[in-house]
Amino acid sequence: MDVDLIVPMKRPSLGKSRLRGATAAERHAGLVLALAADTLAAVTSAARVRRVLVVAAEPAAVAELAELGVEIVAEPGDGGLNAALRHGESMLRADDPAAVIGAMQADLPALRAEDLTTALAEAAGRRAFVADRQGTGTTLLLSSPGGALGPRFGTGSARAHADSGAISLTAPVTSLRSDVDTPGDLEHACSLGVGKHTAALLGEPCISLG
Repeated sequence: MDVDLIVPMKRPSLGKSRLRGATAAERHAGLVLALAADTLAAVTSAARVRRVLVVAAEPAAVAELAELGVEIVAEPGDGGLNAALRHGESMLRADDPAAVIGAMQADLPALRAEDLTTALAEAAGRRAFVADRQGTGTTLLLSSPGGALGPRFGTGSARAHADSGAISLTAPVTSLRSDVDTPGDLEHACSLGVGKHTAALLGEPCISLG
């Protein structure tokens, strides 16, 4: 089945606080946008992804991402990540109540479209999630057709999603597990090969950033 994905985004100037210092302070917001742009470029080229909805705290600050073929809507208030995802879910459900809906992080600059496609195929319409490479966080959460997404992002989200009945996907989708929260994570992503936006901002070669 085709999947509609929600990608939440904080204000670029405030996002990814643990990455501060990975590049010059005045380039931090640009780095956050570059990570998102490479994530979305891979997502929109993946098979079985029908629609991508970016729920942004400050839509004007991420308007350039619309060039990648995504829709951008405003986050409702300051309810946090899970509230933003539920808002995006309600918008998508209004158009297609029976859809498979997913929530995806915006910090996967090494993402390969084929890894996302593999994860969607393994889920096969079941409520499921992909844990990050540390096994504690969640990079992708999927609903069943017409079922509730039930986002529980935050500390220990992988366990929280498993405890709520979501299936942990086991496919070796390394790039889909490699989200970037710290300079060490960014170095790991660079070792896999990041997309053109992140590579252009960091320079070549993209290594030893931790």
